[in-house]
Amino acid sequence: MTDFLTVLTTTDAREKADSLARGAVEARLAACAQVSAAVTSVYRWQGAIEETREWQVLLKTTAARYPELETHLREAHDYDEPEIIATPVTHGSAGYLAWVEREATA
Repeated sequence: MTDFLTVLTTTDAREKADSLARGAVEARLAACAQVSAAVTSVYRWQGAIEETREWQVLLKTTAARYPELETHLREAHDYDEPEIIATPVTHGSAGYLAWVEREATA
């Protein structure tokens, strides 16, 4: 059985989010990527509280493709330390997960 992941990243412009999503799917590092509407992120960075408008990108992939996806996101991202969080998918429809496995294959 293939292990599946959802991978979350954020960026500060819709165009950048679209580019991260499209690049990962074109490279077959993810089967699908969803770009959300703008969210407000509040966080501490270099000792100061920051508040930034960001767009979330949620990518669907396999555990086998994660290392390459992370490398791709780090190289394509313009943040010093981009948020890249992978969450395991514990359940899902068999057909959808089979599609993810097919599409996220080199």
